[in-house]
Amino acid sequence: MKLALKILLLSSFFINLAGGLFGPLYAVFVQDIGGDLLTAGAAYAGFSIALGLMIFFLSRWEDHVKHQEKLIVISRALSVVGFFGYFFIRNPLDLFFVQIIFGIAEAIIVPAFDSLYSKNLDKGKAASEWGLWEGMRATVVGVAAIIGGFVAQTYGFAALFRVMAIISFFSLAASLLFYRQKFRKKRKRKR
Repeated sequence: MKLALKILLLSSFFINLAGGLFGPLYAVFVQDIGGDLLTAGAAYAGFSIALGLMIFFLSRWEDHVKHQEKLIVISRALSVVGFFGYFFIRNPLDLFFVQIIFGIAEAIIVPAFDSLYSKNLDKGKAASEWGLWEGMRATVVGVAAIIGGFVAQTYGFAALFRVMAIISFFSLAASLLFYRQKFRKKRKRKR
């Protein structure tokens, strides 16, 4: 497996770990800030609609972006902002805003990530290397859900948000490593 794929997997591992910690606790948190089931659904809809609409436009533009690695870094940085945003949520409107940040971050990364991941697949191993990403993602989110439930029940949401924000920094760091690795390789080719 190519180094680029390993770094992309590492970045995905950390971001999925951070998000997976909160996933099953989302509705409980919404209730804690004065929301109800409709609020939870509407906030998730804000994320999903922002993601869907922006992907339509960004994916066409990203086909012409020379360095898609930069988009991965930008997206991960936005995700870090989103994870830190949880500290400032006091009502459902704040939650909608944070969810839209995550939707934008996801819309930026999905086309670029899929493109770069696909370009770095080993010949004849597309199914197994994409399977590695999908399997890793599902497993990490599942394990994170258990850990997140424990942390939130034992220490509260503030502690959980701290853990999520710290882990999201590791994803950003891995993305920066990917960016540096790609340009180091390009510089060597020019020599």
